[in-house]
Amino acid sequence: MAAALCAILVGCTQVGPTAAPDANPTASPAADLVASAPRISPPPVSPPVAPGTNLPGFACADSAGGTTGVANVTAVRVAEQLDYDRFVLQFDGTVPKYTAKRQDKPTFPMGASGQSITLSGTAGALVTVHSATETNSYSGSTDISHTEFQVIKEARLTQDFEGTVSWALGLDHAACMRTFTLTNPARLIVDFTTATS
Repeated sequence: MAAALCAILVGCTQVGPTAAPDANPTASPAADLVASAPRISPPPVSPPVAPGTNLPGFACADSAGGTTGVANVTAVRVAEQLDYDRFVLQFDGTVPKYTAKRQDKPTFPMGASGQSITLSGTAGALVTVHSATETNSYSGSTDISHTEFQVIKEARLTQDFEGTVSWALGLDHAACMRTFTLTNPARLIVDFTTATS
């Protein structure tokens, strides 16, 4: 009787198939995805160049640049930096063709009138932009004086006629300059070094 009871108990405990350990275990589905995913390394990315670290050098020569097109002057600024003084013309479109010409004296013609003006300083530079206007787009000062600056002593609008805008700059001394353009917003930058040559 005990033997029969024992046989029944053993039979009851083995109702379903026994769970035998798998001889070939597999990883979890999540592990399969990670292991089978392609290994892609992103290409090296150069860090952005900080503003002002990739500027052209100063040259004791005239310069020209810009692109073909028409734009309006929207702002004019003069600023003093540690190693240079800066003149800025800001536009509502791409910077048009321009020239920046150095001269021995701070005397400039006033547009087509034939009259001339003399600005503060002992030397000068004339910044001229072609295919531009500022009559209806710029409401700031047209004669900016900074006698405390090391180089740029005065900036004055000398022409805004028939698509030509000219700003005369009175300089403390003949200084080497650099010109370049920036975007967002479009600007023409003219820097004069404070270093003596």
